[in-house]
Amino acid sequence: MGKPATKPAPKPSKQQDDKKSDLQKELVLQRLYDTVQSRRGTDPSLSHSARLMARGRNKIAQKFGEEAVECLIEAVNGNRKELIGESADVLYHLIVMWVDAGVSPEDVWTELKRREGTSGIAEKAARPKEKLG
Repeated sequence: MGKPATKPAPKPSKQQDDKKSDLQKELVLQRLYDTVQSRRGTDPSLSHSARLMARGRNKIAQKFGEEAVECLIEAVNGNRKELIGESADVLYHLIVMWVDAGVSPEDVWTELKRREGTSGIAEKAARPKEKLG
């Protein structure tokens, strides 16, 4: 007697695929965060992340700003390939800033989830008014 025929596993729904894809994206950023965090306090001559953090928050902010401007320039100029590369640089420097400031990706995901479903105009209007300086 042969084995009974088995039905193939059901194909995941688009929603399940989207959730898996979202999780993979979050995990890439989490791995980068973990790597940057592991470099904190290590020899600055061996790690770009350690060098940035050793130079202080002002230098980290400066590098983030420079990369953000480069990203904007590529977007305005319609340079898709360069925009992708500069976007990766922006995300990396943002994560260095998060590590330095004690902010985790989960903190940011929680805030983004809180804002989900809220109109951008309504969300911005609900923020407390702060003055710089």
